[in-house]
Amino acid sequence: MAGAYEKAGAEGRAALVGYLPAGFPSVQGAIDVATEMVRAGCDVIEIGLPYSDPLMDGPTIQDAVHQALVGGVRISDVFRTVEAVAATGAPTLVMTYWNPVDRYGVDAFARDLRSAGGAGLITPDLAPEEAGDWLEAAETHDLDRIFLVALSSTDERIQKITGVCRGFVYAASLMGVTGARSVVDTGAARLVERTRKVISDRPPGAPRLPIGLGLGVGTGDQAAEVAGFADGVIVGSAFIRRLLDAPSEQAGLDAVRELTAELAEGVRRGR
Repeated sequence: MAGAYEKAGAEGRAALVGYLPAGFPSVQGAIDVATEMVRAGCDVIEIGLPYSDPLMDGPTIQDAVHQALVGGVRISDVFRTVEAVAATGAPTLVMTYWNPVDRYGVDAFARDLRSAGGAGLITPDLAPEEAGDWLEAAETHDLDRIFLVALSSTDERIQKITGVCRGFVYAASLMGVTGARSVVDTGAARLVERTRKVISDRPPGAPRLPIGLGLGVGTGDQAAEVAGFADGVIVGSAFIRRLLDAPSEQAGLDAVRELTAELAEGVRRGR
């Protein structure tokens, strides 16, 4: 995972990270869209595991997740999607609330994710203090573990969270649910600055930990703004909105391709 960030940094830009729920607009449709996102410029892909109680997700992602669940998506479809996207060579993560992993079996989930070629797991509602089983399974199966820091996180909390991260740390740029915004929250740059300071104070020899910033980015100009201070730009709702508004899956694919190209240009322009 860190390799994707290092490659982007060597090219003088931030990494572009795209999010899409498995099973939306269909299982094969999600595979087609995610692989097109890679071809059009995404460096890393997050595959969402649809969940019936998405507390952190805004209405756009909720609509997509609802469609995926109504369509009968299963965890096996999530792994199938990961496998297909990872075959492109792009690091592919699963982003999920913790309950489905716990019910599946933590070690079994980590084993099957690794078997599918997955790079790691983003766990937005899992606290480091409660993550012992996951940290052990991630170590056993060589998976990255990505936790979130937020605008409300104290420096002490950021230190605890970054201490258990591997791959990158996810900085949530706004308080509230997901969704594209007209402007990036003014506290976003400060959050990245505070997190970077904590990371820089880690012991010598500690692995590099890039910072990806997400929640609210939806245009090339916003991507350029975030790329000016973060290592990675994470985009989800804007992709999903293109698919929801499209009259057909092919039109949605074309719209996502166009947005990805705009965002990829933005992360280059930001540096």
